[in-house]
Amino acid sequence: MKVPFSWLKEFVDIDVTAQELEEKLFSCGFEVEELIPLDAGISKVVVGKIVEMEKQEGTHLTKCVVDCGAYGHEIRISTGAANMKLGDCVPTALDGSTLPGGVTIKARKMQGVESNGMLCSGAELGLNDDLFPGSEVYGLLILPEDSVPGADIAPVVGLDDYIFDISITANRPDCQSVLGIAREVAAVLGKPLHMPAMDYKAVCEPDAPITVKVEAPELCPRYMAHYVRNIRMGESPRWMKRHLALCGLRSISNVVDITNHTLLEMGQPMHAFDLNKVAGRTIDVRRAHEGEKIVTLDEKEFTLNPNNLVICDAEKPVALAGIMGGANSGMDDNTTSLLFECATFARDSVRKTSRALGQNSDSSARYEKGVDRYSPQLGLARALHLIQQLDCGDITTLEYDLTDGRPLERKHIVTTPAKICAVLGITVPDQTMIDILRRLEFTVDVQADGSWDVSAPLYRDDVESFPDLAEEVIREYGYDHIVPTFLNTASVTNGGLNYDQKQQLKTKRLLAAQGFYEASTLAFYSNAELDMLHIPAEDEARKAIRILNPISENLSIMRTLLTPSMLNVIVDNLKKSNAEGRLFEMAPVYLAKELPINEHPHERQTLCLGAFGPEEDFFTVKGALEALAAGFGLTFDYQRETAAWLHPGISAAVYCNGKRLGVFGKLANEINAELEIAKEQKDSQNIYLGELDYEALMSCVEGELRYKPLSPYAPVKRDLALVCGETVSCGEIEETIRKASPLVSEVKLFDIYRGANLGEGKKSMAFSLSLSDSKKEVSAEEVERVVKKILGNLKFKLGIEIR
Repeated sequence: MKVPFSWLKEFVDIDVTAQELEEKLFSCGFEVEELIPLDAGISKVVVGKIVEMEKQEGTHLTKCVVDCGAYGHEIRISTGAANMKLGDCVPTALDGSTLPGGVTIKARKMQGVESNGMLCSGAELGLNDDLFPGSEVYGLLILPEDSVPGADIAPVVGLDDYIFDISITANRPDCQSVLGIAREVAAVLGKPLHMPAMDYKAVCEPDAPITVKVEAPELCPRYMAHYVRNIRMGESPRWMKRHLALCGLRSISNVVDITNHTLLEMGQPMHAFDLNKVAGRTIDVRRAHEGEKIVTLDEKEFTLNPNNLVICDAEKPVALAGIMGGANSGMDDNTTSLLFECATFARDSVRKTSRALGQNSDSSARYEKGVDRYSPQLGLARALHLIQQLDCGDITTLEYDLTDGRPLERKHIVTTPAKICAVLGITVPDQTMIDILRRLEFTVDVQADGSWDVSAPLYRDDVESFPDLAEEVIREYGYDHIVPTFLNTASVTNGGLNYDQKQQLKTKRLLAAQGFYEASTLAFYSNAELDMLHIPAEDEARKAIRILNPISENLSIMRTLLTPSMLNVIVDNLKKSNAEGRLFEMAPVYLAKELPINEHPHERQTLCLGAFGPEEDFFTVKGALEALAAGFGLTFDYQRETAAWLHPGISAAVYCNGKRLGVFGKLANEINAELEIAKEQKDSQNIYLGELDYEALMSCVEGELRYKPLSPYAPVKRDLALVCGETVSCGEIEETIRKASPLVSEVKLFDIYRGANLGEGKKSMAFSLSLSDSKKEVSAEEVERVVKKILGNLKFKLGIEIR
């Protein structure tokens, strides 16, 4: 936002330079992106008084003798202009001077006559008529008669000024105006703020009734309007033209300039409706009807829908609320009566309409950041004062102030000095904090118990609680007062990873050793992802926390499972012709105790595995889990179990020390058939998924692993081929074998056989056993005794026979 230095001086008695003010604004939280001097590029240009003139024969030039004071009383310069006369004061660029755009003026001969500089027009100095009268005439810029020869040109023509280009953050919409910045300047300099005049007097009654109504108060919390008769269009005064020009706007007419001036000065967008063009003398703020059309002031036509807020007359839309007026209600030279409008519109409504239609304006830019409910009455009062000051209309007694029913009152925050200082981490004297808050127009009432009742100004919608007050205090007190300190819970360490981080890193390295690559996905997805996995409606995974304002519906809930995200990653890879791969992700899922949530959800760390490719099978994932267990000195047990997204015959649950860790298996056939991949990929692909509760897994790990020396005695190997029923699982057999003797150090399944010779419902499973003792060599007798016990236990518990 561009703010002229000279305009700020009308509100605050500034006693520092523009450069010093730039530093002070930066110190209190306002980024001045650029400080622009108006006389940039101009040097050695002074006031020159023409003391002699003579036409140069045979040319269009005039030879002039110019008095430039201390620079010389008889400087000879030739000019092609014809609008000057003897005694005129004009801008004179001397030999060696520079002009905007990098132009350098040197003494040279013109038509054979020596010319020691150049007499300038307003355009050559970067001026227009709004900045200085007469700047756009064809010829030289004629300066006031009392101009002093030799004086620097900048202060004479008003170029001794600066423009502050300030970046306004989204949380400070109250600073989207010259007045808003002036408030901050007054506070940082400790100077009083001179508010602009806002008094006016109604001088006549309305000549006819007007109807104003708001049908969508949720999108328009406050709508104010005032009727002005006998409009007298004319030229704006020089000071108003200059204000507008310094901010990049051209003067149009007095009434139009008042609306623009109010926007820049007060930060309140406003519009003036020509009542002669408003059907039924009715203004209705409502949602647009489907298919309604409007042509805006810039002659663009738009087709509207109920998501767009419009201002209508009795027949049609006459303005896009908060964005731009319609061409069918704008002012012209024949305008005689106006209804001035100032309002507060919901920022999201203006933003969505502006983006959907591709239509932006200075007003929409301000409404998108926010205009508080107090601003309309200030803006309307200022505009009516200017109407009366410039005598361009008669103010009637007819006014409207329609609200959504909420009272307009200051926010109250009860806090203590200790709370504010606790946020800052330093001690600021109580009186200093009170003085700062009062300079920023807060009120501070010290209570008997030492607490403070602080009320925020009506225009400060961003202030909610005591941390906001702490921010106000420190930006005025000075960020340089903050002393770096440790947090209360901080401790000095030697760096490196903590225990949990080491365990996570170890987990990732163990999986990487099995050929898995780490994936990382967003913490959000949609209910469609749960539908994709055929999750039942009553499943706990459906109790997902919904995002209040999601970026899109695809990112509308917090994840309760990692598997949907992993499957999407696999599908994306298949679409990109990556036909095989092994992936894992370690990340939290978000589990709410109840919905809607009233406390933070449990962020449970979870491990998800995914393997896909023609050569992958059930034992790919099982082998990775076995390697993970071995790496942490654990033993996993497996039981027949499935999940909604897994094949019921090719899936299992993982247990450790009796704790259920999770489930893994092949993707269910019906889900595989629904994947958005090519049919041949579905037919040839094997997709296996697993999801483990990482926190439950780590609870089974008994602290740091300790070094355990290898036994010097070689283990004894034995192979057993066992015949069992189809319902007997590998895990049950392994568990029974291990429990038979402490000498059993390793059990591995290496073959499964089914055949008619075994009998119906039977299978043969071959296991390799390792028997060892760290203290001595295992004898043949011990081996036979252990094997006999194993076979006995298998027959007794599971009905298994040796093959």
